[in-house]
Amino acid sequence: MEISTLAKAVLRGERRALARAITLAESGRADHRAQATELLEALGQSGRQAIRIGLSGTPGVGKSTFIESFGLMLIDQGLRVAVLAVDPSSKRTGGSILGDKTRMDHLSRAPEAFIRPSPSQSHLGGVARRTRDAVALCEAAGFDVVLVETVGVGQSETVVADLSDVFLLLLAPAGGDELQGVKRGIMEAADMIVVNKADGDLKATATRTCADYSGALRLLRKRPEDPEGFPKAMTVSALENNGLPGVWDEIMALVDWRRAHGHWDRRRAEQARRWFEEELRETVLARLQTPEARQMGANLGAQVEAGQIAPARAAQTMLAAIWPEIADTPESLDAPQDSA
Repeated sequence: MEISTLAKAVLRGERRALARAITLAESGRADHRAQATELLEALGQSGRQAIRIGLSGTPGVGKSTFIESFGLMLIDQGLRVAVLAVDPSSKRTGGSILGDKTRMDHLSRAPEAFIRPSPSQSHLGGVARRTRDAVALCEAAGFDVVLVETVGVGQSETVVADLSDVFLLLLAPAGGDELQGVKRGIMEAADMIVVNKADGDLKATATRTCADYSGALRLLRKRPEDPEGFPKAMTVSALENNGLPGVWDEIMALVDWRRAHGHWDRRRAEQARRWFEEELRETVLARLQTPEARQMGANLGAQVEAGQIAPARAAQTMLAAIWPEIADTPESLDAPQDSA
């Protein structure tokens, strides 16, 4: 399919075309990357924007249940919902389960919804490298809300805040200690903390947990992009569909305030700048993954192991071979330095 034809199909909101466009964006082939860039540039002229909601939480907290119940509620309000779910990839095999459509059975069958699972591969931050491209494609396809589900809580997963307008942290009742090592960074990035499973015997515990985190949020430094009362903590039961309209009302209140006070456009501009810098780093690192670079790295690594060359010298030798115009060659290190 021609890029112009694919772009028109995406703009019409055709799900198959959107799936194909995301596959093209996620491809690592050089020709596919060129086509994906052309496609994104063509679609960028549409000016369409969705509300981007990032969502993270500890394993077993009920992220998929929350997203399905929340998404169905939004559809009932006449909105179109896209879900980009990032699954962890095995370090040994490189594979991912990608079972989110199975876990979101009812939402996946709704014609107003689009669910796309993607492997995280080796990319840090809880999101796949091309998730931002996928978000832009979903916006161009006319979706009103794009939910980005990360692989789980970790220090580096605050990266999801750099591609979302509102970042939700999902917690389970009485789950305080499991976040001791990571909650500082993730809480500082969160716009709302949502305590799930506030039903049955856990309802009272969820209320106490919500109160604890409300107190913790008041101790954090207030951010200029937050109105009075944010960030805040709330309780919900995704299983019983309790509290979900309240979460959406608070999200819209935050979005409307940020738009009215100029934080929305500034935040998106800053995110675009950070993702340009990230793309630049990833592109540079990709040059180290070519077959020639891998072979050179293996040879130099063997010499380092044998003590035949210093690690710094080996690294500079490799960089000089890959980027002769910018890297310091070993010869330049041996040259006498000019005195100031």
